[in-house]
Amino acid sequence: MYFPTAAARRLSSVPPIPSSIEPVICLATSPRKTLFCSVTRNGLSLWRVRPSAVLAHLARTDTSLKAHGENAYAEWSPDGQRIVIQTTQSYLVLVTVEYSPNETPYQSPPLVPSAQRHFLPGPGEGLPFQSISLHFEGVIRIEGQLLSVSPRANYILFSTRNPPAIQRIPWPVLSEDDDTEQHAASRDLKYYDTWVLNDEELPWLVDSDVTVNKILYSRQTGVETWLTSDGRAYLVQLYESNDLPPSQSDLSTTGDESAHAARFRHHERMISSEPSVPEAAIQWHGTCIHNIEVPKWVQKRRQVCPDDPEAYRPAYNEPRRAEVVAINAKFSLVATGTQGGTVEYANLPSQEGVMPKPQVLQIPNLYNREKMGAVRTMEWSSDGYVLAVGWEHGWAIWSVGGRCLAWSFGVEYEVDEERFQDTFMYGIRDLFWAPGNFELFVLADSTPATADGQLFVLPFAKSATTGQHAPDNTQYAFLQMDDRVLIHRGADQPDMSVINPESDVWQRIKIPQDYLATNWPIRYSAVSQDGRLIAIAGRRGLVHYSSSSGRWKLFADELQEQAFTVRGGLLWFHHVLIASVEASKSYQIRLYSRDLELSNQNVLHREVLTSPVVILSLVDNSLLVYTADNTLFHYLIIPTEDTIKLHLCGSISFEGVVAAPTAVRVLSWLIPSAQKQLGDPTDDLSVATVLMIVGGKLVLLRPRKTRSAEVKYDMQILADRIEFCWIHLRGIGTLENSLWGYDGQSIRVWLNALSIESSPQPDVGEFKDVEENVKIALDFYPLSVLMDKGIIIGVEHEAATRMSLPFVMFRHVTSSHLFIHHILAFHLENEQIIQAVSFASHYQHLVYFAHALEILLHSVVEEDASSSHDQDSSKDTSHDLLARTIEFLDHFEASLDIVVGCARKIEMTRWPRLFDVVGSPKSLFEVCLASGRLKTAASYLLVLHNLEQLEDGHVDVVRLLRSAIDARDWQLCRELLRFLHSIDESGAALRNALTETELIAMANGGSAL
Repeated sequence: MYFPTAAARRLSSVPPIPSSIEPVICLATSPRKTLFCSVTRNGLSLWRVRPSAVLAHLARTDTSLKAHGENAYAEWSPDGQRIVIQTTQSYLVLVTVEYSPNETPYQSPPLVPSAQRHFLPGPGEGLPFQSISLHFEGVIRIEGQLLSVSPRANYILFSTRNPPAIQRIPWPVLSEDDDTEQHAASRDLKYYDTWVLNDEELPWLVDSDVTVNKILYSRQTGVETWLTSDGRAYLVQLYESNDLPPSQSDLSTTGDESAHAARFRHHERMISSEPSVPEAAIQWHGTCIHNIEVPKWVQKRRQVCPDDPEAYRPAYNEPRRAEVVAINAKFSLVATGTQGGTVEYANLPSQEGVMPKPQVLQIPNLYNREKMGAVRTMEWSSDGYVLAVGWEHGWAIWSVGGRCLAWSFGVEYEVDEERFQDTFMYGIRDLFWAPGNFELFVLADSTPATADGQLFVLPFAKSATTGQHAPDNTQYAFLQMDDRVLIHRGADQPDMSVINPESDVWQRIKIPQDYLATNWPIRYSAVSQDGRLIAIAGRRGLVHYSSSSGRWKLFADELQEQAFTVRGGLLWFHHVLIASVEASKSYQIRLYSRDLELSNQNVLHREVLTSPVVILSLVDNSLLVYTADNTLFHYLIIPTEDTIKLHLCGSISFEGVVAAPTAVRVLSWLIPSAQKQLGDPTDDLSVATVLMIVGGKLVLLRPRKTRSAEVKYDMQILADRIEFCWIHLRGIGTLENSLWGYDGQSIRVWLNALSIESSPQPDVGEFKDVEENVKIALDFYPLSVLMDKGIIIGVEHEAATRMSLPFVMFRHVTSSHLFIHHILAFHLENEQIIQAVSFASHYQHLVYFAHALEILLHSVVEEDASSSHDQDSSKDTSHDLLARTIEFLDHFEASLDIVVGCARKIEMTRWPRLFDVVGSPKSLFEVCLASGRLKTAASYLLVLHNLEQLEDGHVDVVRLLRSAIDARDWQLCRELLRFLHSIDESGAALRNALTETELIAMANGGSAL
């Protein structure tokens, strides 16, 4: 999904003015993440993310540092106009950010025309720099020892230690010129409030004798969390007199960010046991999302004087004490980083008093757990698919399902410590994802040797399904990077090239620099069904590519390109590109031809919509369009003589079924066979079973007609935390209408999604997965399924270091896994031999087909052996499974090779049970000898020898040697002679065989062995 690639960029954090070098203590991003500031003890530097350059620097004087304390932390205001600095002496320093669009801080020197082509702007570097200046606005003294601060639109929220409270104050108005509408609202509402942490004002606190050490607020989702001094974490929401619970229509029609905020407000009201808020009241509502058990001796400890320095230190070492919390609103998931270094995933609670069981994430192959240290920082990517975590001694990237995609706790091999620059490999203080999630900015610890160079930028390659989960994007392993896309061409390669890890079957396609310079980052990528056409959409416009011609097509008129933005996705229908766009506050579906130039005059068809598109999906010639007003539209794509157009067949509202349309990530449907063969395609919507991933839950919406002929849908949840899925409408044999979902640990396969039995609706707060038919555990991250080749393709991360290099090199390694034997095992366990034979017949032309069957037999034999110590019933079942497997193998010519190949790879203690079912090795040897399978017969000789069943005089060996001579297979003759020499060191057996076969005489006669 996300994999580090290439090498990290190192940024210089030295201020542009002459001064002493100070280590950076934290980073703070602007609301849109286009800017960020690096904070030192006595200064503040303002950076632009792309290109990474310092735009302004503000240094505090020694007098200010002595009077108000050193910088400790910084936060931006929601409008991006101010930066609030928290100091060590309980002060807030307000800094104003002024933008000067008419000034340019950096200007490139004039270049001659011949040299300009060597200095072209990179991705995101085509837009001019904006001049920014920083000014001190004022200082606010906070009484009672400031702990944490969180700026809001109309006020500043902060927590104090003495008294333990949450307080807020309005933004100060220093002059009449600053008395803007925002400040006037602050003055009129008089945001001067204090909430003391006790059982009366905050009755939902598990323990009210605490302080709020951290206030964490997400501007994107409006979600707020508190970390208290007892190690617990709370999800909170402030309700004022004008706050009302959102209606279902509010949840459906709000935008992406406000929809998630509305969902969480609704969530808070649902789980809160408090009565409704009076009109004039202002109350905090919350729920504990990370609870710890406090020992009884701590609860009974003596009271300590507040002036005592020991009063506010933890009374005991609790490894599960929450240090950082990150909320994933798109998947309704909470990630908690603890003092002991563990990271826990938990679903948001949906019922009062019921805490979902957390999932503790594990770092692979990490033996020294104490080396990790406490978790310092965490952040989800904007798409919600991955979590970046920074520890005191390392870092890691986790998928939403709990898969560790990349990690580092130091370097594995020796490096030159004096030259090595990538200090982030040993620990991270702070981090954040750049726009587009192609880069991760990290702040490493400073070292005495290198005070500068704490800032690093890690480039990432990510799956195209993170931006758009289209069926064709899951058919190929399709990765996108900052300036290029990578597509796996294994489906077009010979069988052995696909499974060979050293084969490079990735095609790397550079995106045009002219487009990326002004339209970075990439938002959508789409590949056609045959993998030959690729479309890319960035901040504005779109471009497309053909691998047949090797050329990109861009808009000739830049004004037309900048006039629209793709919103909802891109799809290919043969050579026609389908794009959902937003242009001039209108929402359209446009059709472009690959054969025509990109321009507004060459648009084949325009379909105007009343609401923005959330997701597109293409099933055969049916286009499914799901919009933000919770409506699913069904269009038929109809080619004509001159053009191609869309025909609206119908629409249906999911009001009351899907709470938040923006949470829908996957859309497809399954049509019953009768409707496919005999029905009218325009009626598909009324009979189709709709497949969706909503907030990480894989759901089926089954149609049901009421008495009034109105179509209603029953929702069935199959699984939770599904990262992505494949659906094969025209699979091979059993795999038709199969559904494949990846949950971060294994691939779960439901062989016929249409036949999944409906389960009763669970009670609130309860959830149980629908058991899959096949579960395939993987040790790499899957990207696609090559159905015709029976292979799952994926990648895994790898980091390399060299003594001669001062940096770490990252790359992704391609891996593969056969799935044929997993499907066959399911059929055999269910006594479906005929179906197993039919399914296997589709793959028997593959060069590794026999290997797949050998894996199947090996797993069955091992399962049979492990169950031999169980009860007799399970023993009989496993013995029957082994018998059915052998019966299944007898349908294929390679069965004898498979049996002996498996026998040579298992322990000899398993042989009696195996050959008790298959037959005696002696009889199998005779069958091979009679049918001319001489090499297979030679393998059975080894089995006979190990079982001590070879006849005296080695008659069987001599017979096989004579047959090999007749077939002129001299290589086999050499191996048989070596075998005779190994089993009889005296050489008598070898001389006897040479005499009986007259091999020496033949050699003397001119035949060469």
